[in-house]
Amino acid sequence: MSKLSTLKLYLQKQPHHDQPTDVYAHRVTLLDGGELDLADWRGRPTLFVNTASKCGFTPQYEGLQKLYERYHDRGLNILGSPSGDFADQEFENANEIGEFCQRNYGVEFPLTERTSVREQPDPLWADLISQPNSAAPKWNFTKYLVGPDGHLIAHWGPMIKPDGEKITAAIEAALADAVERDPAA
Repeated sequence: MSKLSTLKLYLQKQPHHDQPTDVYAHRVTLLDGGELDLADWRGRPTLFVNTASKCGFTPQYEGLQKLYERYHDRGLNILGSPSGDFADQEFENANEIGEFCQRNYGVEFPLTERTSVREQPDPLWADLISQPNSAAPKWNFTKYLVGPDGHLIAHWGPMIKPDGEKITAAIEAALADAVERDPAA
């Protein structure tokens, strides 16, 4: 994507929902070609992140993996969505993406196939960025925390580290909410 195309992204108006919708109502294709029905994650909080392998923020994969290791057994899901929407900073080939993430950061959380998150967002991302109090990602590694009910809790730009206090506090609260909703979880 050229710099002019990237600039055009920022001028696009994104639609917004008046009321929250259920982000877990989507299915996504994973990097390995499998399908993930996000309805299977309902009842647990999820951190959605648009990722890129060739970006200055790419080392945030390390923080995302730490979050996954720290909180996954307590109920947190993480889903990365590799995207080339911002300056084409993602590999084209799924194998290259997967090998890069595994080799350099030991990524164990699922990744979607390479997808658009802003330019022509796929249905999940179109819904996610249209939630009340949401916004389209301004760059790679924008993070969106969705609660157990499928509604957006908060989102953070790429300057906020995934394993920093702002995000971990929100995750802790979302995990507590999940337990409160379903003590057996």
